[in-house]
Amino acid sequence: MRDWWREIVGLVLPVACGGCGRPRTELCEGCAAGLVAEPRRVRPTPEPVGLPVVHAAAAYENAVRAMLLAHKERGALGLAGALGAALAAAVRAGEGYAGDAGTLLLVPVPSARRATAGRGHDPARRIAAAAAAELRRGGTRARVLAVLRQRRAVADQAGLGARERQVNLAGALVVVDRGRRLLGEGRVVLVDDLLTTGASLAEAARAVRAGSDAGDGTVGRLRAAVVAASPSAFAINRN
Repeated sequence: MRDWWREIVGLVLPVACGGCGRPRTELCEGCAAGLVAEPRRVRPTPEPVGLPVVHAAAAYENAVRAMLLAHKERGALGLAGALGAALAAAVRAGEGYAGDAGTLLLVPVPSARRATAGRGHDPARRIAAAAAAELRRGGTRARVLAVLRQRRAVADQAGLGARERQVNLAGALVVVDRGRRLLGEGRVVLVDDLLTTGASLAEAARAVRAGSDAGDGTVGRLRAAVVAASPSAFAINRN
C-alpha cells in the first residue's frame, strides 16, 4: 500500500529523489543505501585543536552531497529520516557505544539564527531528532539535548579556509544555563550534518567542556558524529 500511495502522490505532486533525481520517489533505494555503506572515523587536515573523535556515515560527494543540500537548503524535510538513520550509524560506529552504555545525549551544533530563520528549520537539530529515534528503535537510550547556542554573530563560513573558520568561530558557542546540569545525565555525542574543516565541532567541544558541571566523567568521553565528511577527511581511515 505504501508503494502504491507513493505512485499516486508522484503523479499528482511530482517528486524526485533527493540524491539522484529519479522521479516519483523522495529517496531511491540506491541513494539510501549509499548513506550508510561504510561508517568510519574521520579526520580533517589540518585537525583543529580540541576536536573529539568523529565518525561519519559517508563521504560528502555525489548523491550524499545532493541529499544534504536538498534537506538543508531546499526544504526536503522528508529526507530527515534517512539522514537521521545515517547519523545513528555514525554514532554506533564510535568507540564504546554499546546498547547498555547508558543514555546517549545527542548535542547538535546550532546554526546561526539568521540561517535558521532563512531556511525555516534547523537541519542539524532535525536530523539529530531522527537519529535519536533510530537509536531508540535499536535498543539504545538516546535523546536530543539542544543546549548550545551562539553568543555572538559569526561570518558566513562559505569560502573561508580552515584557519579562518577557527578564528571566526572561536568562543562563539556557549552552553545555556539549564544545560550545565543536563550534560551530566548521559554520554555526550556532538552531532552535525557535515564535517569539513572540523572548526564547528571543535568549538562545540570547547563549549561543552567549559560549560559542563559533570567534570571529566562526561567530557573525557566526548565524541562526535556526522552524516558526512569531506572526501579527503573520509578517505584517511578505511579500516
